[in-house]
Amino acid sequence: MLKAASFGHGVNVTLGLPFPRTSVDHGTALDLAADAERAKLADPGSLHAAVELAIALAQDTAR
Repeated sequence: MLKAASFGHGVNVTLGLPFPRTSVDHGTALDLAADAERAKLADPGSLHAAVELAIALAQDTAR
């Protein structure tokens, strides 16, 4: 359901570690990577969301 509701902006969070860990909520898109023209169509939204969340979590744990 998460992928359907937030495709392109979903983030996985690993809990229980002594540091924040986030990752994108999609596969590797090897089909896009193999074709330079199709790679231009890749949506970096999930990567941006994962990085932003990791920064926010790191700032919260530093306090």
